[in-house]
Amino acid sequence: MTENTISTEDKFAPDVSVRRNDAKHRYELHVGDKLAVQSFYRDLPGHIDFTHTETAEGFEGQGLGRVLAHFALDDVVAAGKRIIPHCPFIAGYLRKHEVYGQCVDWPDS
Repeated sequence: MTENTISTEDKFAPDVSVRRNDAKHRYELHVGDKLAVQSFYRDLPGHIDFTHTETAEGFEGQGLGRVLAHFALDDVVAAGKRIIPHCPFIAGYLRKHEVYGQCVDWPDS
């Protein structure tokens, strides 16, 4: 009898943290003490306008941007503000996650 053994190593990193940094107008995702992903915004009356998102070298392709986007968008909605997605990454996330649809003001092209 052959036994198939598949590694079920947990890929979750418990040293991931997210926060809003109002002084620098960005949401941040840290892995340990390293800034891995940042999403910049403009705080406007009644709106948060996401301008761009950056992932640091070595952290690409791990889904960390999605984690930060989820946190940031939930934070905006919880604050009672609306989302303006000028950032292509945030816009793409919003298109895939329609739950935020009623809170989005799409920018004019």
